[in-house]
Amino acid sequence: MRSDLDAQATLLDAKLLQLFDLLYRTRSVSRAAEILGQAQPTASIWLGRLRKELGDPLFVRTANGLRPTPRADALIGDARSAIGMLQRLTERDEEFVPTAARRRFRILMTDASHITLLPQILSRLRGAGSALRVDALQIDASAGRKLTEGEADLAIGLIPDLESGFYQQRLYSQDWICLANGRHPRIGDRLSREDYEREGHVEIASGTGHMLLNDGLATAKIKRQVILELPGFLGLAGILASTDLIATLPRHSGETLARANRLRVVACPFPIATFEVKQHWHERYHNEPGHRWLRGVVAALFQRPKTTRQAQGSDRASAPRATARATAR
Repeated sequence: MRSDLDAQATLLDAKLLQLFDLLYRTRSVSRAAEILGQAQPTASIWLGRLRKELGDPLFVRTANGLRPTPRADALIGDARSAIGMLQRLTERDEEFVPTAARRRFRILMTDASHITLLPQILSRLRGAGSALRVDALQIDASAGRKLTEGEADLAIGLIPDLESGFYQQRLYSQDWICLANGRHPRIGDRLSREDYEREGHVEIASGTGHMLLNDGLATAKIKRQVILELPGFLGLAGILASTDLIATLPRHSGETLARANRLRVVACPFPIATFEVKQHWHERYHNEPGHRWLRGVVAALFQRPKTTRQAQGSDRASAPRATARATAR
Protein backbone atom coordinates (compact mmCIF):
# COMPACT_ATOMS: atom_id res chain seq x y z
CA MET A 1 0.00 0.00 0.00
CA ARG A 2 1.30 3.47 -0.89
CA SER A 3 1.93 5.90 1.96
CA ASP A 4 0.21 9.29 2.17
CA LEU A 5 3.50 10.90 1.13
CA ASP A 6 3.73 8.71 -1.96
CA ALA A 7 0.12 9.50 -2.84
CA GLN A 8 0.70 13.23 -2.89
CA ALA A 9 0.59 14.81 -6.36
CA THR A 10 3.93 15.45 -8.01
CA LEU A 11 4.67 18.99 -9.20
CA LEU A 12 5.76 18.68 -12.81
CA ASP A 13 8.62 20.68 -14.24
CA ALA A 14 7.43 23.32 -16.73
CA LYS A 15 9.59 21.82 -19.48
CA LEU A 16 7.84 18.46 -19.05
CA LEU A 17 4.46 20.15 -19.40
CA GLN A 18 5.66 21.83 -22.60
CA LEU A 19 6.89 18.50 -23.95
CA PHE A 20 3.54 16.86 -23.12
CA ASP A 21 1.68 19.60 -25.02
CA LEU A 22 3.98 19.42 -28.03
CA LEU A 23 3.83 15.62 -28.21
CA TYR A 24 0.05 15.81 -28.13
CA ARG A 25 0.10 18.37 -30.96
CA THR A 26 2.80 16.90 -33.21
CA ARG A 27 2.62 13.16 -32.32
CA SER A 28 6.40 13.12 -32.89
CA VAL A 29 9.28 13.07 -30.39
CA SER A 30 11.73 14.44 -32.95
CA ARG A 31 9.43 17.31 -33.94
CA ALA A 32 8.73 18.20 -30.30
CA ALA A 33 12.48 18.17 -29.56
CA GLU A 34 13.14 20.47 -32.51
CA ILE A 35 10.53 23.00 -31.35
CA LEU A 36 11.97 22.92 -27.81
CA GLY A 37 15.50 23.37 -29.15
CA GLN A 38 16.64 20.06 -27.64
CA ALA A 39 18.27 16.93 -29.01
CA GLN A 40 15.91 13.99 -29.58
CA PRO A 41 17.60 11.82 -26.89
CA THR A 42 16.97 14.62 -24.37
CA ALA A 43 13.29 14.74 -25.32
CA SER A 44 13.09 10.96 -24.96
CA ILE A 45 14.60 11.17 -21.45
CA TRP A 46 12.07 13.87 -20.51
CA LEU A 47 9.24 11.69 -21.85
CA GLY A 48 10.48 8.85 -19.67
CA ARG A 49 10.35 11.13 -16.62
CA LEU A 50 6.89 12.32 -17.58
CA ARG A 51 5.61 8.74 -17.89
CA LYS A 52 7.09 7.80 -14.54
CA GLU A 53 5.66 10.79 -12.69
CA LEU A 54 2.19 10.43 -14.20
CA GLY A 55 2.15 6.62 -13.99
CA ASP A 56 1.05 6.09 -17.59
CA PRO A 57 2.69 5.56 -21.03
CA LEU A 58 0.80 8.66 -22.25
CA PHE A 59 1.80 8.03 -25.90
CA VAL A 60 2.15 4.71 -27.75
CA ARG A 61 3.59 4.03 -31.19
CA THR A 62 1.22 3.00 -33.98
CA ALA A 63 1.48 2.72 -37.74
CA ASN A 64 0.36 6.34 -37.92
CA GLY A 65 2.81 7.64 -35.35
CA LEU A 66 2.38 8.32 -31.64
CA ARG A 67 -1.15 8.12 -30.28
CA PRO A 68 -2.22 9.50 -26.87
CA THR A 69 -3.60 7.15 -24.26
CA PRO A 70 -6.95 7.85 -22.55
CA ARG A 71 -4.94 9.18 -19.58
CA ALA A 72 -3.18 11.68 -21.87
CA ASP A 73 -6.51 12.72 -23.37
CA ALA A 74 -7.85 13.35 -19.86
CA LEU A 75 -4.83 15.40 -18.74
CA ILE A 76 -4.09 17.58 -21.78
CA GLY A 77 -6.64 20.28 -20.87
CA ASP A 78 -5.23 20.70 -17.37
CA ALA A 79 -1.67 20.66 -18.69
CA ARG A 80 -2.43 23.46 -21.16
CA SER A 81 -4.16 25.49 -18.44
CA ALA A 82 -1.08 25.11 -16.23
CA ILE A 83 1.20 26.24 -19.09
CA GLY A 84 -1.00 29.28 -19.66
CA MET A 85 -0.88 30.25 -15.98
CA LEU A 86 2.90 29.91 -15.91
CA GLN A 87 3.19 32.12 -18.99
CA ARG A 88 0.98 34.79 -17.42
CA LEU A 89 3.12 34.75 -14.28
CA THR A 90 6.32 35.41 -16.22
CA GLU A 91 5.19 37.73 -18.99
CA ARG A 92 5.42 41.50 -18.57
CA ASP A 93 2.35 43.72 -18.47
CA GLU A 94 1.29 45.08 -21.82
CA GLU A 95 1.94 48.72 -22.57
CA PHE A 96 -0.86 51.11 -21.60
CA VAL A 97 -2.49 52.61 -24.69
CA PRO A 98 -4.60 55.60 -23.57
CA THR A 99 -6.46 55.95 -26.87
CA ALA A 100 -7.79 52.40 -26.51
CA ALA A 101 -8.22 52.27 -22.73
CA ARG A 102 -11.27 52.71 -20.55
CA ARG A 103 -9.78 53.76 -17.24
CA ARG A 104 -10.86 55.66 -14.13
CA PHE A 105 -7.97 57.44 -12.41
CA ARG A 106 -8.42 58.63 -8.82
CA ILE A 107 -6.12 61.38 -7.56
CA LEU A 108 -5.94 62.66 -3.99
CA MET A 109 -5.35 66.41 -3.93
CA THR A 110 -6.14 69.61 -2.05
CA ASP A 111 -8.78 72.05 -3.20
CA ALA A 112 -5.95 74.40 -4.21
CA SER A 113 -4.82 71.74 -6.66
CA HIS A 114 -8.30 71.80 -8.19
CA ILE A 115 -7.37 75.30 -9.36
CA THR A 116 -3.71 74.79 -10.29
CA LEU A 117 -3.21 71.16 -11.28
CA LEU A 118 -6.52 69.47 -12.06
CA PRO A 119 -7.43 71.50 -15.20
CA GLN A 120 -4.10 70.63 -16.86
CA ILE A 121 -4.31 66.96 -15.86
CA LEU A 122 -7.85 66.70 -17.18
CA SER A 123 -6.96 68.45 -20.42
CA ARG A 124 -4.02 66.12 -21.03
CA LEU A 125 -6.09 63.01 -20.32
CA ARG A 126 -8.96 64.17 -22.52
CA GLY A 127 -6.49 64.72 -25.32
CA ALA A 128 -4.96 61.27 -24.81
CA GLY A 129 -8.15 59.21 -24.71
CA SER A 130 -11.85 60.04 -24.67
CA ALA A 131 -12.67 57.08 -22.38
CA LEU A 132 -10.31 58.19 -19.59
CA ARG A 133 -11.98 59.51 -16.44
CA VAL A 134 -10.55 61.46 -13.49
CA ASP A 135 -11.91 61.52 -9.93
CA ALA A 136 -10.43 64.19 -7.64
CA LEU A 137 -10.48 62.98 -4.02
CA GLN A 138 -9.77 65.01 -0.90
CA ILE A 139 -6.55 64.38 1.00
CA ASP A 140 -7.39 63.34 4.55
CA ALA A 141 -6.29 60.89 7.25
CA SER A 142 -7.31 57.93 5.07
CA ALA A 143 -4.93 58.83 2.22
CA GLY A 144 -2.39 56.12 3.04
CA ARG A 145 -5.04 53.41 3.22
CA LYS A 146 -6.63 54.52 -0.06
CA LEU A 147 -3.29 54.41 -1.88
CA THR A 148 -2.49 50.99 -0.40
CA GLU A 149 -5.87 49.47 -1.24
CA GLY A 150 -6.03 50.94 -4.73
CA GLU A 151 -8.93 53.26 -3.91
CA ALA A 152 -6.67 56.10 -5.12
CA ASP A 153 -3.88 56.00 -7.70
CA LEU A 154 -1.87 59.07 -6.72
CA ALA A 155 -1.70 61.69 -3.99
CA ILE A 156 -0.38 65.14 -4.87
CA GLY A 157 0.19 67.06 -1.68
CA LEU A 158 1.52 67.02 1.85
CA ILE A 159 0.96 63.70 3.64
CA PRO A 160 3.15 63.65 6.78
CA ASP A 161 2.20 60.27 8.18
CA LEU A 162 2.57 57.78 5.33
CA GLU A 163 3.88 54.42 6.53
CA SER A 164 6.36 52.19 4.72
CA GLY A 165 5.83 51.10 1.14
CA PHE A 166 5.31 54.44 -0.60
CA TYR A 167 7.19 56.08 -3.44
CA GLN A 168 7.45 59.85 -3.86
CA GLN A 169 8.58 62.07 -6.73
CA ARG A 170 9.36 65.76 -6.51
CA LEU A 171 7.48 67.99 -8.94
CA TYR A 172 8.27 71.62 -8.05
CA SER A 173 9.09 73.94 -5.18
CA GLN A 174 6.70 76.44 -3.62
CA ASP A 175 7.35 79.75 -1.93
CA TRP A 176 4.77 82.27 -0.74
CA ILE A 177 3.19 85.44 -2.12
CA CYS A 178 0.51 87.93 -1.11
CA LEU A 179 -2.53 88.49 -3.25
CA ALA A 180 -4.67 91.63 -3.42
CA ASN A 181 -7.23 93.42 -5.55
CA GLY A 182 -5.60 94.75 -8.73
CA ARG A 183 -7.02 98.18 -7.89
CA HIS A 184 -6.26 98.05 -4.16
CA PRO A 185 -6.26 101.64 -2.85
CA ARG A 186 -3.22 101.26 -0.56
CA ILE A 187 -1.10 98.42 -1.98
CA GLY A 188 1.19 98.92 -4.95
CA ASP A 189 4.10 96.79 -6.16
CA ARG A 190 5.55 96.38 -2.68
CA LEU A 191 4.12 95.39 0.68
CA SER A 192 5.86 96.46 3.89
CA ARG A 193 5.59 94.75 7.25
CA GLU A 194 3.55 97.73 8.49
CA ASP A 195 1.20 97.46 5.50
CA TYR A 196 0.79 93.73 6.14
CA GLU A 197 -0.17 94.27 9.78
CA ARG A 198 -2.49 97.16 8.94
CA GLU A 199 -4.54 95.50 6.19
CA GLY A 200 -7.41 93.05 6.68
CA HIS A 201 -6.72 89.41 5.76
CA VAL A 202 -8.50 86.36 4.41
CA GLU A 203 -7.23 83.23 6.13
CA ILE A 204 -7.35 79.79 4.48
CA ALA A 205 -7.68 77.48 7.46
CA SER A 206 -6.84 74.16 5.84
CA GLY A 207 -3.86 72.15 4.74
CA THR A 208 -0.39 71.78 6.16
CA GLY A 209 0.63 74.92 4.27
CA HIS A 210 -1.52 76.82 6.73
CA MET A 211 0.75 75.50 9.50
CA LEU A 212 3.87 76.74 7.67
CA LEU A 213 2.34 80.19 7.32
CA ASN A 214 1.47 80.34 11.01
CA ASP A 215 5.02 79.29 11.92
CA GLY A 216 6.38 82.13 9.75
CA LEU A 217 4.06 84.65 11.37
CA ALA A 218 5.05 83.50 14.85
CA THR A 219 8.77 83.63 14.06
CA ALA A 220 8.48 87.15 12.61
CA LYS A 221 6.18 88.17 15.50
CA ILE A 222 3.56 89.47 13.09
CA LYS A 223 -0.09 89.75 14.05
CA ARG A 224 -2.63 89.71 11.24
CA GLN A 225 -6.08 91.24 11.29
CA VAL A 226 -8.10 88.29 10.02
CA ILE A 227 -11.45 89.56 8.73
CA LEU A 228 -12.59 86.35 7.00
CA GLU A 229 -11.67 82.70 7.47
CA LEU A 230 -12.34 80.22 4.65
CA PRO A 231 -12.13 76.41 4.80
CA GLY A 232 -10.52 76.33 1.35
CA PHE A 233 -9.77 78.31 -1.80
CA LEU A 234 -13.31 78.25 -3.17
CA GLY A 235 -14.55 81.82 -3.46
CA LEU A 236 -11.22 83.42 -2.52
CA ALA A 237 -10.61 85.10 -5.88
CA GLY A 238 -14.04 86.70 -5.97
CA ILE A 239 -13.65 88.02 -2.44
CA LEU A 240 -10.24 89.57 -3.14
CA ALA A 241 -11.47 91.06 -6.42
CA SER A 242 -14.40 92.79 -4.70
CA THR A 243 -12.82 93.95 -1.40
CA ASP A 244 -9.62 95.49 -0.04
CA LEU A 245 -8.66 92.30 1.84
CA ILE A 246 -5.39 90.46 1.12
CA ALA A 247 -4.39 86.80 1.36
CA THR A 248 -1.10 84.96 1.85
CA LEU A 249 -0.82 81.72 -0.07
CA PRO A 250 1.58 79.46 -2.01
CA ARG A 251 2.88 81.03 -5.22
CA HIS A 252 1.49 78.48 -7.68
CA SER A 253 -2.05 78.87 -6.36
CA GLY A 254 -1.76 82.63 -5.99
CA GLU A 255 -0.40 83.30 -9.46
CA THR A 256 -3.05 81.04 -11.02
CA LEU A 257 -5.81 82.97 -9.27
CA ALA A 258 -4.18 86.31 -10.15
CA ARG A 259 -4.02 85.56 -13.88
CA ALA A 260 -7.68 84.54 -14.05
CA ASN A 261 -9.04 87.35 -11.88
CA ARG A 262 -6.77 90.36 -12.46
CA LEU A 263 -5.40 90.28 -8.95
CA ARG A 264 -2.10 91.79 -7.83
CA VAL A 265 0.81 89.59 -6.71
CA VAL A 266 3.32 91.07 -4.26
CA ALA A 267 6.18 89.58 -2.28
CA CYS A 268 5.64 88.65 1.36
CA PRO A 269 7.36 91.08 3.75
CA PHE A 270 8.62 88.27 6.01
CA PRO A 271 10.10 84.79 5.41
CA ILE A 272 7.91 81.67 5.26
CA ALA A 273 9.34 78.18 4.88
CA THR A 274 9.27 76.89 1.31
CA PHE A 275 8.18 73.36 0.46
CA GLU A 276 8.17 70.87 -2.37
CA VAL A 277 5.13 69.54 -4.18
CA LYS A 278 5.42 65.80 -4.78
CA GLN A 279 3.34 62.95 -6.11
CA HIS A 280 3.04 59.82 -3.97
CA TRP A 281 1.99 56.24 -4.74
CA HIS A 282 2.15 52.79 -3.17
CA GLU A 283 4.74 50.25 -4.28
CA ARG A 284 1.98 47.72 -5.08
CA TYR A 285 1.18 49.72 -8.21
CA HIS A 286 4.69 50.91 -9.09
CA ASN A 287 4.95 48.72 -12.23
CA GLU A 288 1.31 48.71 -13.36
CA PRO A 289 1.28 50.13 -16.93
CA GLY A 290 -1.65 52.53 -16.56
CA HIS A 291 -0.30 53.78 -13.25
CA ARG A 292 3.14 54.39 -14.78
CA TRP A 293 1.53 56.30 -17.64
CA LEU A 294 -0.45 58.57 -15.28
CA ARG A 295 2.65 59.35 -13.20
CA GLY A 296 4.50 60.21 -16.39
CA VAL A 297 1.73 62.63 -17.40
CA VAL A 298 1.87 64.38 -14.01
CA ALA A 299 5.67 64.61 -14.11
CA ALA A 300 5.66 65.94 -17.68
CA LEU A 301 3.12 68.61 -16.77
CA PHE A 302 4.51 69.84 -13.46
CA GLN A 303 8.06 68.68 -12.81
CA ARG A 304 10.45 71.64 -12.70
CA PRO A 305 14.24 71.59 -12.27
CA LYS A 306 15.67 72.72 -8.95
CA THR A 307 17.43 76.06 -8.81
CA THR A 308 21.09 76.33 -7.86
CA ARG A 309 20.08 77.68 -4.45
CA GLN A 310 18.08 74.58 -3.63
CA ALA A 311 19.51 71.41 -2.15
CA GLN A 312 20.96 69.01 -4.68
CA GLY A 313 18.97 65.84 -5.29
CA SER A 314 17.20 63.75 -7.88
CA ASP A 315 13.81 64.52 -9.36
CA ARG A 316 13.35 60.81 -10.00
CA ALA A 317 11.01 58.80 -7.83
CA SER A 318 12.53 57.86 -4.51
CA ALA A 319 12.10 54.29 -3.30
CA PRO A 320 9.82 53.36 -0.42
CA ARG A 321 11.34 53.93 2.99
CA ALA A 322 10.53 52.86 6.53
CA THR A 323 8.92 56.21 7.29
CA ALA A 324 7.94 58.54 4.49
CA ARG A 325 9.20 62.11 4.75
CA ALA A 326 6.61 64.86 4.94
CA THR A 327 6.02 66.58 1.63
CA ALA A 328 4.01 69.58 0.62
CA ARG A 329 1.12 70.47 -1.57
